[in-house]
Amino acid sequence: MATNTHSKNKFITRNTRVGLPPGTLIKNSDAPNTPTIITLYEFNETIFTEREILSIEDAKTALENTSTIKWLDIDGIHQPNDIAAVGKYFNIHPLTQEDIMSTDQRPKFEEYPNYTAATFRMLSYDTSIQSEQLTVLLLPNVVLTFQESNAKDAFNVIRERLRNNKGRVRKMGADYLSYVLIDAVVDTYFGILEKIGERIEFLENEVLLSQETHTMVSLHALKRELIYLRKSVWPMRELLSSMQRSDSELYHESVQLYIRDVFDHTVRLIETIESYHDLLNGLMDLYLSNLSQRTNEVVKILTIISAIFIPITFIAGVYGMNFDHMPELHSVYGYGAALLLMFSVAGGMIYYFKRKKWL
Repeated sequence: MATNTHSKNKFITRNTRVGLPPGTLIKNSDAPNTPTIITLYEFNETIFTEREILSIEDAKTALENTSTIKWLDIDGIHQPNDIAAVGKYFNIHPLTQEDIMSTDQRPKFEEYPNYTAATFRMLSYDTSIQSEQLTVLLLPNVVLTFQESNAKDAFNVIRERLRNNKGRVRKMGADYLSYVLIDAVVDTYFGILEKIGERIEFLENEVLLSQETHTMVSLHALKRELIYLRKSVWPMRELLSSMQRSDSELYHESVQLYIRDVFDHTVRLIETIESYHDLLNGLMDLYLSNLSQRTNEVVKILTIISAIFIPITFIAGVYGMNFDHMPELHSVYGYGAALLLMFSVAGGMIYYFKRKKWL
């Protein structure tokens, strides 16, 4: 799956469009040269077919059948001719086609006379967050999904429901299908948050037990991933809110209830992300506090050692001056007396520090 978390070529991608008319389709300079794979799912309550098609013309007969719902899953959005052919057949506005190929779009929902378009991020998590853009178009009896790559997506559970006729998806219309596709993506966000929560719990124990440098590095990396997740989820709330307020006849009132439920899920996601963000900030502060306390303890021990040896050094310095008229230098017991004085001073200071509970 395409990783767009920290793509260094994003600005180059946008610059290639400077000066071009709106709606111009061009391949991103950093896009892979992968073919476009189109899979057609046609179904109603009694029938279901699934097949890969070479071009949109191959599905013309199925698309003209008004008694079935069609889902065209388009994997690979980097070939302008393929996107333009789909756009021409379904009368998709050139600006929407441009948004489909521009993979740095902010999540949004738009209404057109003959379709609605929802663009957002589809995320997965392995050792870090992987992201790709997904666009879902709803037309009468047809749903189009445009994915960046041919990698594993979030829709396998939907495909299984369609094949096995489970749930409501084959009994409802295209608007319900578009809802379950969006809902499947939102559900993956919960899975990502669960894995991030496990990592936070592990790092919490590590912060309490050790002050290794790699712990702070891990905390910072996890915080960056959480910020990226928040940037992807926050606009989803606006997107779903716009879908709820939509006046489009493509969305029936019965489906609006399900959209409201997904909206509630995004609110829960945002609340969890914010709590994790605060927890990470607290862990970073705790790490720095522990590190500062450890440094203070080291400085304290060194200071006490220095304080003990300062008077001993003074005594040694006095008796190391070698003046002729220092009677202690000629005494038989002078050396032992000087050592006894030094040990007595050191012992007295140690006793004093313990009474003060500095040791």
